[in-house]
Parts: sequence; structure tokens; C-alpha cells
Amino acid sequence: MAGLQSVSSLSENTTEVFLEVSKLLLTYADNILRNPNEEKYRSIRIGNPTFSTKLLPIRGAVECLFEMGFEEAETHLVFPRSASVDQLRRVRESIAAERDQRLRTEQNQTGLQRSHTESSPAVSPASPTSAPASAALPTTQPATQTVTQPHSPQQSQLSNMTFLRTLQSNCQHVMVYEKPELQQKALSYIPRGQLCSRARDRLQEARRADRECSLTEEDMVVLELLQWFKGEFFSWVDSLPCIQCGGKTQSSGSLSPSTEDLRWDAGKVENHYCNICQVSTRFPRYNNPEKLLETRRGRCGEWANCFTLCCRAMGLEARFIWDSTDHVWTEVFSLSQRRWLHCDPCENTCDKPLLYEIGWGKKLSYILAFSKDQVVDVTWRYSCKHQEVLSRRTKVKETWLLQTINKFNAERQESLSAERKRELLERLLVELVEFISPKSPKAGELGGRISGSLAWRAARGETGAAEAKMKASGFVFIPTESEKDVKLFHLQYNPTKDTYCRVHNGKEEINGWEGCVWKQECVFRKEEQDWQTVYLARTEGSSSGTVSWKVMCAPVGMKIKAVSVRAVTQTFNSGSVQWRVRSDQTTVKFPGDGEMHSLKHLSGSSELVLEAELSGGDGNVAWQHAQIFRQSLKDTGKVSLELIMEMEDA
Repeated sequence: MAGLQSVSSLSENTTEVFLEVSKLLLTYADNILRNPNEEKYRSIRIGNPTFSTKLLPIRGAVECLFEMGFEEAETHLVFPRSASVDQLRRVRESIAAERDQRLRTEQNQTGLQRSHTESSPAVSPASPTSAPASAALPTTQPATQTVTQPHSPQQSQLSNMTFLRTLQSNCQHVMVYEKPELQQKALSYIPRGQLCSRARDRLQEARRADRECSLTEEDMVVLELLQWFKGEFFSWVDSLPCIQCGGKTQSSGSLSPSTEDLRWDAGKVENHYCNICQVSTRFPRYNNPEKLLETRRGRCGEWANCFTLCCRAMGLEARFIWDSTDHVWTEVFSLSQRRWLHCDPCENTCDKPLLYEIGWGKKLSYILAFSKDQVVDVTWRYSCKHQEVLSRRTKVKETWLLQTINKFNAERQESLSAERKRELLERLLVELVEFISPKSPKAGELGGRISGSLAWRAARGETGAAEAKMKASGFVFIPTESEKDVKLFHLQYNPTKDTYCRVHNGKEEINGWEGCVWKQECVFRKEEQDWQTVYLARTEGSSSGTVSWKVMCAPVGMKIKAVSVRAVTQTFNSGSVQWRVRSDQTTVKFPGDGEMHSLKHLSGSSELVLEAELSGGDGNVAWQHAQIFRQSLKDTGKVSLELIMEMEDA
């Protein structure tokens, strides 16, 4: 047992406890040694009653599994293919030797003692008389209750170890992004010149819209990089097509990783099985960003992993964000704004941190940021429900988490210059101030998740169904002085650029379709890279969707004289789009045929609401059968919505 601290800890338990627990540990080890190719023996579910009641509460038991080579996964302890079988055998033999010694000691006891033992009720491993001394359990508490205490020393120790492994793993992983040769390889895939050119154009547009704009080209590069990564570079995987017939496959457990898989940190390989060909298509879940530059596919883990590398290759300060509710993304530091920006490449989303809690309906608890210099608990940036989040942060004590993060940062920053340390401290202080006051959600943070299939998103509770009835920001157009002077309100929307233009207000441009919406329900903007088109449609799985815009003249002493409107609609199969304009006096319908329509009976009103209702369609893609503003991504100069409102004095 020399050098095996876990076995020494296990041996401190009473003989009865040791014999029962050691029997289980030997079974786990022997199953792997006798059946090295059987995946089922390499995984132990943490929620399994045997594990949670007979191993978890016992001193040294889980530590023995870790020393054997088991690793913590989300819901299981897993013995990976890369683990040392020799180490497993050493721990197994050490436990067996101690067990044999104790059994011989028992055999030497008197017949009276053995008889007494056999006639007495078996003592539960978690009972007060057999629990580890460090548990300090009250002797009057039933055994079934003692093992479920959330803050027992054994459980706290396991939670601490689990969290520590997460911190260590992420801290180590983000250093991969700093390898110069890997950054150069990433740059060979990124159309840097093209992105920078687009960023300059975007910045010019922003400055034309706002003369006091303080953003820089680097800020726009972030937006262009996000759009390129999602639209042109990376692809989402729900299931892979069959390698033989190209048809649909179904997820069917996991396969053993090959040597090549393990070389690229793919400890998990999904089996996508074709029921027609009876052929398995392998999907290695690579964790090495260099390999992801070649495969260019995956789910959120692969997306955030590769995107963070691309950010670093572009010279952006970026950090990897880990969320305990099973999602990951990136943050990029904006020098012009002096703050960290949330960036989710899966969603092509920037600076919408409440998207997950409000839009997706996630129950957040721990969100941590990892960079080459620092670890930061950024949970509070992503929540406006701080008290609810606090009630769910039960895995580790807050003091332990703070002390552990501080220790990591002290070690990571030890070799940094005094100037860099001061810079990091100043940034951290700004973040802490930001975290104090919960934010209010913006319009772009209200929708459900768009990446992944409907079934996959629904299974994770990220469709936003809980917030489906939530409206947008309630934006209302009110004519400006310049529009009042010419007595004309003229609004255009370009779906390719995703911008509005107020023609008679200095051609003011406003980015983002949701930003000027009065109300919306179950509608989102869709870009189809295969067909090079963009449009608005209702969210997948919804039976209908509505979106509306509102203009009010009364606040500037005006009323409506005449209204003309033009909208582009595309329907398929039984899909339907109904357009109407409502005033405080009447409602007028018009076709969305792309032609300009002059609407009567609206004169004299003080306000109007332009509304589209999307419904109908057939099958699983019914949501696609009713579209508005469909347009080619190449038609950057076209507008698909136009509202002209002539005004007169009230």
C-alpha cells in the first residue's frame, strides 16, 4: 500500500465497512481487467444507488476510484481508454491485500464472536456506527438521511475535487490557444483581409448613423468573425449522414476511441447508426482545436473551442466560458468599451449575456471564464435573477471557490509584469462593479436557442418555450424634427444587412431587426448559407408567429394624412402570411406581394401598427413555409419592407 494514499484512507474505516466497500471496488476493477473492450464496465453512474449510498459517503472510497484512473464526467465516473491499466491493477492489488488480511483476522476470532456477528443485523455502511470519523454525524440520525446531507464532509470533498478538476482542466486547455504555430494554422483558414475590409465598412456605417460612435475597427472585426464562423466556416452536427448510403442515422451509444481519436483528445466517440445499411458512422468529439480547424463541425463545445482559437489568432483578447448547465461560449475584451463582450458563435450573437437565462430559460448556477492570465467567476453577467442563482450554487462553498480561484490566479500571474497585473486587476474591479446590479433583458435576449435540431433543443429545455409569450422591447417610432419638417416618415428594412433606414432623418441606420419591433412572438431571423438567402420566419415548433412595428404621431403634434406600404412575402405549400395595418380607428389588410400599396381609411389617425402574422405549412418544416423579407444575401442594396407615412398638423 506504500504510496497509495487513497487505500490508506479507505483502511481507516471499520472492518465491516471496509469489507463491503472493498468488495465493490474490486468488482469495478476486475470487470475492466477481465473485459477490457466492454464500454459498460468503464462507466459508473454517480446517481446509481449503490454508488451514492455505499461508496460516496465512505472515507477513501471515491479517492480509490480516482487513483485507479477513473475521471469525473457530467453524470458518470469514467475509466478512459487512455488510463493506465497497470495503475488500476496496482490499486486493486493493494485493496485486495488489505481485504485478505482483515478476512484472516476475522477467521481467527472465536466461534462465539462469529456467531454473534452472523446473528446480528447487517450494519449499513452509512450508519452512524460505521461512518467515517470525519463525518461527525449525529448518532440519532437514520442512515438513509445521513447519506443525503448535501454538505456532509464526504460529499463536500467530492464536490470540491470535481470542481477543482474542472478548474484545472480548463486552465490547462486554454493555454493551447497561445501556441504560435497553432495560431498561424488558424490564420491560414481565416480570410483576415476580407473580414477586416468588411469591418471597416461596418464601422463607417456605424459612424454615419452615430457621429459620436466610439467603437473601433477591432469591435467590428469581432462581429464579422462571428458571422463568418457561423455562416461559412463551421457546421452544426445533430447526426451524421450514413457513410454508406448518405441517409439519416440515429444516435446509438458510444464507440471505443481509436489511437488517432485519443491523439486529438477525443475520449468520446458517438455511434451514429444507420438502420437500413446497419452501418455505424463514427463521430469523435474532438477537444483539440487544431483538429477542429480541419473537421469544422460539432456542437457547442467544438464551436466555442475552435472560435476562441480563431479570436486569439486574430489578436483579440479572448477567454473560454464554461457553464455548469452544459453550454460553452467565448468572451472578447473590447478595448474601446473597456469591457468583456459575450460572443456565442453557435448563435452568431454578440453582447447579449441574458440570452441563456431569459431567452433559453436556463437555470444558471456557475459560469467561469478562463484565459491565459486569469480565471473569473462571471456568473452574474449572465443573470438578472441573482437570488435564484445563489439558491442553486450548492456544489461548493463560496469561500472555497473564491480562495481556489484566487490561488489559480496568483500562480498564473506570478511571472507577469507589474503593469499587466495592474491592468488585470483594474479590469476585474470593473467587472465586479458591473456584477453588483442585475440588468434588464434587451430585445435580442428574449428568443430561444436556434442552433441544433428542435428535438435536441427541446430535450435541453432551450427552445425558450417558457418565454414564448414574452414580447420584444416595445419600441415605438416617433417622428423626429427633421421628419416633422418634411411631414414624412419613411422607413425601410434591409434583411441582408439586417438594418433599418429612416430616410428623412439623415438616412439614419439602426442595426438589428428586433431593435425596432413593437411586439413579436415566435419569430426569428434565419440565414440559409446553402441557398444564400435570408428571411424572417416563425420559430420551429410554433403554430404561428407575429411581428409588428408601431409609429405614433401625436407626441409631435401630427396626425396621419396618407399611408403607403410595401412588404415581401414568400410562402410554400399551405404556409400563410397575413399583413395588416391597424390604426386607432380601423384595420386595413394588404398583400405582401412586393408592390407598393396605398392604404385608405387611415387618415386622421394619430398612430398605426404594421403587423404580419405567419402560420400554416406542412410537416416538420412547417415553420419554413411562411416567410417574410426573403432575399438573397448577395442583394445588399435591396429593401424588403417600406413604410411611407405622410403627416399633417393635428
